[in-house]
Formats: sequence, structure tokens, C-alpha cells
Amino acid sequence: MQTEILMIGTELLLGQIQDTNAAYMARALAAGGINLYWKTTVGDNTERINKALQLGLLRSDVILCSGGLGPTVDDITRECVSHVMDMPLEYHDDLYQVIVERFRHRNRSLSENNKRQALLPCGAAPIYNSRGTACGLIAESEKGIIICMPGVPHELKAMLHQVVIPYLCWNFDIHRTIHYRVLKVYGMGESRVDAAIGDIINNSDNPTIGLLASRDAVRVRITASAAAKADAEVLIEPIDALIRQRLEEWATGIECE
Repeated sequence: MQTEILMIGTELLLGQIQDTNAAYMARALAAGGINLYWKTTVGDNTERINKALQLGLLRSDVILCSGGLGPTVDDITRECVSHVMDMPLEYHDDLYQVIVERFRHRNRSLSENNKRQALLPCGAAPIYNSRGTACGLIAESEKGIIICMPGVPHELKAMLHQVVIPYLCWNFDIHRTIHYRVLKVYGMGESRVDAAIGDIINNSDNPTIGLLASRDAVRVRITASAAAKADAEVLIEPIDALIRQRLEEWATGIECE
């Protein structure tokens, strides 16, 4: 299964807020054994969101969207999913009554535009929002699967763990995790580390190995896919030992991050 995430919101492109949702989703998906191949960020523009969704459906089985599910006119994710999936929007009064009750409980006034949050593409399944009013959704068709969650971090995290990841693991019969260990190598540049362990990198399939240069050290990421974290650690351990053995003659220090 190939998955990608689509982050929606002009505020992300302008740098007005930090995109913590994407990093969180990536870590959560890896822990659930779900492969993530692309991340796209797009502003609140119908044409560009439609293009991003259409491209995503061509290359991925699932697109996970964050943002654009609020009640205002620039919250257009529902409309874009409806258009791309050829699933007309339908009003669901039961979803609206949940919103009404939440506003009543908080002693807040309800605006007419909140009814937009009770619209779903025809045939899409709602994802109940236990922490807000923006209902998520799962839209399935022969084109693929699009899952939409709010952009508010604590609302997204609840949906991701309570519904989305369990649904993906069930739907695609996923029973594994993706776990990694990072070694910090001091006193060697990235090119020297690559020259010393390049053959290990090229010949290792599971785990895979990647290098990342930073100011203080070169990070060697060892990533394994297995049925459980303990099984992944078993796969990682001999590669870790081999890399340490290969580098210890030149590096001033190696430690596990």
C-alpha cells in the first residue's frame, strides 16, 4: 500500500504556522507499518487542491488530508474531494445535530455556516470528531481512498489514532511496524561516512540505511520493517554493530540518538 499526505492551508505556505501535523502523521504511520511516499502542501485554492488530489490518486492508494474542514468559505476540502471523486455533496442532519449539541454544551451561538460541516460526499463515511465540530471523512471509490481530517492538531491526532490508522491496518491487512534507530557519528563528514559504509547501504534491503548531515554530527538512520518493534530491533542490531565496527577507526565518537 502506498500512502501520501496532503496538507491544506495557505497559512502553511506563508509560514504563519509550523506544520507539526505532517511530522506527527509521518511518525504515527510508520509506527503503524504504513508506507508514506509523498507529502504535498497546497493553499486554499480549489484548482490547486483538485490537481493535488488527482495526482495523488494516480500514484497512491490512499491520500490523507489535513485542513480545510471548517465552516468558512475558504474551507473547501469537502467540495474538492466531492469533485475529484465524482461524489456529490449531501447534507446530513444527524451530523449537524451533533454540532448543535456541542455548541449548546459550550454555551456558544451557532452560525448558519456551520451547516457546511454537515456536508459529506455521497457515500463517504463520517469520522466523528470527539474534540471539535469539524467532521472528518473517508471517501472510497474505484479511483482510490481519500481520508480527510481537521487541521487543528489535537483533533487530527485523536482521529488518526482512534479511526484512521486502525481502518488502514484493517482495510489493507497490515500487521507490522516500521522502526528506526539513529547513530550519531562525530568527527567525520558525510562523504567520508558514505565512503566507509556505502557498500553496507547498497547491500542492505531490510533494514535500509540513510545518511543525514547536521552541524554536530552525521546521522546514520537504520530503518527496519517487522511484525513488532522487538523484531525490528533484532534486524537492526547486526547492522548497527557492523557500522560501528567499520567507523570506529575514524570517528571520534558514535552514539545512539
